Amino acid sequence: MKRITCAAGVIGLALTVWMLVQFGAHAILTLIIGCGWGIIAIIAFHGVQVCLSAQAWRILCGGAAGPALHLKDFFLLRCVREGINNLLPVAQVGGEVMSSRLLARRDIGGRRAAAATICDLTLELLSQVLFTCAGLTLLLFLVHRSSVTDHLMESAVVLLVIGVGVFASQWLGAVALMEKLLVRIASHLGWNGVDGIRGLHGEVMSLYKSGHNAFLGIILQLVAWMLGTFEVWLILHFMGHGCTVAQAFVIEGVGQAAKSAGFAVPGGLGVSEGGYIVVGSLFGIAPPVAIALSLIKRLREITWGLPSLVLWQWLEHAWAARHVRSGDSSLSRSGS
Repeated sequence: MKRITCAAGVIGLALTVWMLVQFGAHAILTLIIGCGWGIIAIIAFHGVQVCLSAQAWRILCGGAAGPALHLKDFFLLRCVREGINNLLPVAQVGGEVMSSRLLARRDIGGRRAAAATICDLTLELLSQVLFTCAGLTLLLFLVHRSSVTDHLMESAVVLLVIGVGVFASQWLGAVALMEKLLVRIASHLGWNGVDGIRGLHGEVMSLYKSGHNAFLGIILQLVAWMLGTFEVWLILHFMGHGCTVAQAFVIEGVGQAAKSAGFAVPGGLGVSEGGYIVVGSLFGIAPPVAIALSLIKRLREITWGLPSLVLWQWLEHAWAARHVRSGDSSLSRSGS
């Protein structure tokens, strides 16, 4: 699997380099530099999206009787999650695994942490599908129908089916099946530590059914995706290629969908740029501008991601030590 991911990353990097050469690396670099101090505003603005996504995760994790963790904890974990997915060759899922493991050390337990992360990832996927479908529906009112719009709408239908399918499969027992397989494999191989995942399906279902938490979670995630619209608008504005908010909505929806579709490619290298080129062309945005847009967003990912990787290593040690002390305190209280 690691070899496939690395190979996909090499192909994605080669595709990105080819685009830079094909459409003029100097022109693209000039556009990026032309943003000036606006890039700082773009980077800072992303913090609002991270905060909303972190709050959605926190609400889901709390459930009806869950521990009241601070938003700060989920904000830090969300940064780690994005940093790993965007900068490391993990096919955009390693961040969920690592952040879930860290979350388990906050006196929540592995089962609750895994269930909350599964729910959050599922609702994030559903909210992205809704966002992309809304953008493509809006596209039909903004441009004339063409083969490109037809292909994009077909892709939207596929995304919607996948999103609904993932959500429905959990209600139909997909998590329970995965749980049984892991327990059986672990028993066969003599692995320890799998008892923590027993009852994972029931935990996932309880989080979905806990009040209006799932509804609030998907609303917050949807708003976070929609804020990406203003990021696109800001970038194009600072590059001197302004667009309407409606156009930015469509561009962001298609661009993020393209990146998610290329999940096997680390960071969606090349795939994301291609998505922005395709949808940008519908609004008269030249390929160099579309690539510059994508690269500025990548610059934001790097600016947030590198400190997040350092934060990840710090949390591994700090929270592990705290978890051990908490366990020792509990044993002392029970002993007395």
